[in-house]
Amino acid sequence: QVQLVESGGGLVQAGGSLRLSCAASGNIVSINTMGWYRQAPGKQRDLVAAFIGGSAKYTDSVKGRFTISRDNAKNTVYLQMNSLKPEDTAVYFCKVVVTTTMSSAQFQYWGQGTLVTVSE
Repeated sequence: QVQLVESGGGLVQAGGSLRLSCAASGNIVSINTMGWYRQAPGKQRDLVAAFIGGSAKYTDSVKGRFTISRDNAKNTVYLQMNSLKPEDTAVYFCKVVVTTTMSSAQFQYWGQGTLVTVSE
């Protein structure tokens, strides 16, 4: 079993910054994908930024404003969000794809989500 603990959401004015963090723990052998998705009201959950296959991927709307980083020793991924816009308002979910000690297969886990609200 793998647990994800997210933190860092909140309310911020447009132009402000927030930093999200997500720490994974449990029977992890390796983390193959680790990143952030978001879901605005009435919309589908979409990729924001993630390490996929060892490379950082960003959705176009956050390039130049958001930076994803990770601490492998702590199994933690961060999302630094600068120059926030009202359209960034959403619930942000951490996602990992891991290999565990229980199986050679890969499993996907989601965090509980953290709300980011950007006011005008």
